[in-house]
Amino acid sequence: MTTAFSLAPLFRHSVGFDRFNDLFESAARNESGSSYPPYNVEKHGDDHYRIVVAAAGFQEADLDLQVEKGVLTVTGGKRDSNGNASVTYLHQGIAQRAFKLSFRLADHIEVKSAALANGLLSVDLLRVVPEEAKAKRIPINGDKPALN
Repeated sequence: MTTAFSLAPLFRHSVGFDRFNDLFESAARNESGSSYPPYNVEKHGDDHYRIVVAAAGFQEADLDLQVEKGVLTVTGGKRDSNGNASVTYLHQGIAQRAFKLSFRLADHIEVKSAALANGLLSVDLLRVVPEEAKAKRIPINGDKPALN
């Protein structure tokens, strides 16, 4: 039995193709490659979004964020720590394996900031639509012919 569901009915009134909708559908899908580490995709307003990745045990130097061709990639991997060579784990329950998460960003979505606090990596996104891409009101001239 599958637990995946489509969000397409929620977006049937839109015209065109918005790649940001794919980000939500990818987050809702239960794929083996995207199960570690867990993450949330949050909407904080009309144009403000946040991706929160559970990065327990990782430090800032262990994480890397890149945006290339509309794809945000978050990678993590423990660096060799020579200072803790004498540590022997009796039980190691905190997963610190390497990971790579990719998120396709919609047009006009920019990464504004990233912060690591309390084991959570927060990446703030902002939709910045240029004036030429915004909706414009077209006046209707009832008395004058539109074309000569």
